[in-house]
Amino acid sequence: MKQLFKLSLITGLIFTAFTASAQTPKKPRPSPADTVKATTKSGVAIEIAYSQPSVKGRTIGTDIATYGKIWRTGANEATTIELSKDAKVEGKTLAAGKYAIYTIPGEQEWVVIFNKGIKNWGTVYKEDEDVLRVTVKPGKSKELVEQLKFMIEPTGKAGFAWGDKMVMFAVK
Repeated sequence: MKQLFKLSLITGLIFTAFTASAQTPKKPRPSPADTVKATTKSGVAIEIAYSQPSVKGRTIGTDIATYGKIWRTGANEATTIELSKDAKVEGKTLAAGKYAIYTIPGEQEWVVIFNKGIKNWGTVYKEDEDVLRVTVKPGKSKELVEQLKFMIEPTGKAGFAWGDKMVMFAVK
């Protein structure tokens, strides 16, 4: 009887160890993650971490990133921007630190929002956590950009291109 108990116990332990090591890997996300980093001529180091949704034939403003509504400005977790030191964003002061970026798209202007909710899932937006809002005029990208792409220029212009849209804001 003792041998049967020992054999059952050993078999159970082996089975448990085997199942624990045979975990299935995480599925790749449909919107891949990316990070851009640069230091501006004025000495502000900027890092933007985001996931890249695809346009997939949809129209920005009506089908996706709807005009007049909060958009998480990316996919998956909240898109974040980190500034190494205090800076002026479109002429308004923003303290050094890490912020979530949200936007309110519009035909003639976009509102870029810097928010304290960096640990929130991208779709969780709390207006009372806003630190700064700036309004910028959107431009046209030179070519259709299928996956959202953030960029930081040495001049201090930061922003993104997506579809036929280009949304940039000045950081000095």
